[in-house]
Amino acid sequence: MSRTAPSAMQQLVSSLDLEVLEQDLFRGTSPQVGWQRVFGGQVIGQALVAAQRTVSADRPVHSLHAYFMRPGDPAAPIIYTVDRIRDGLSFATRRVVAIQHGKAIFSLSASFQKEEEGLEYQASMPEVTPPEKLPGKEEMRAAFLTGAPDHIRSYWERERPIEVRPLALDHYVSDRKLDAEQKVWVRTTGPVPDDRIIQAAILAYLSDMTLLDTALFAHGRSVFDRDLQVASLDHAMWFHRPSRLDDWLLYSMDSPNTNGARGFTRGSLYQRDGRLIASVAQEGLIRDRANA
Repeated sequence: MSRTAPSAMQQLVSSLDLEVLEQDLFRGTSPQVGWQRVFGGQVIGQALVAAQRTVSADRPVHSLHAYFMRPGDPAAPIIYTVDRIRDGLSFATRRVVAIQHGKAIFSLSASFQKEEEGLEYQASMPEVTPPEKLPGKEEMRAAFLTGAPDHIRSYWERERPIEVRPLALDHYVSDRKLDAEQKVWVRTTGPVPDDRIIQAAILAYLSDMTLLDTALFAHGRSVFDRDLQVASLDHAMWFHRPSRLDDWLLYSMDSPNTNGARGFTRGSLYQRDGRLIASVAQEGLIRDRANA
């Protein structure tokens, strides 16, 4: 009897369901999709799941700060060790280290808080074209994949757990210098479990998508430029409000600075109804090999 292969979304959810090896020790695997290194958002999401599974359920994550140290090997499992730094009356703090081949590849510190009432304010969501009026996946492929190099075609034709609909495609089809900001709609390509731990991990996963690209807009370059070495260095995220992730999210991003072979980017994630659910900041390596 033949079995239907799991979808990309099912593979993502499965990869976030870490194996428990011992108290505070977990093992994760990577979907085998042909990538040369593990996607950074996957490691963030898995490390967050490891941390959350050592915290009581009434304390959801409110922030994380992470560093990428070495590229992850998708063919090897990743071991996550959790340090229970503190359990206070309202807050809990955890530190997670991801290990492969005997070396640390990633570290994460996360803070968790019991939900409580307080002052309420948020910045308004930008007014943008709704996702239904933007080109879909097939239209986007037709718009800029004709004649594109093989590595670009391979990236965009691969099935993925998150669908991205940019408000503009200029960055993909032109080397013109643009304002260092972008807005994209994102959504999962399959159902998300009714589990706040997994929902937060998937939100962390998708927060690493398209973010560093924004730092290249002002230079007329892209992550597909083979003269560039581009990689996330650190990642910070603040979870403002819970979200079920059952509809499109608007990811609004900008980059105020690039220098020293690094680019700094910021992002805000909104539900379609305008609720600000998370804020993100990241610095990444942008090394021009042609000038090295």
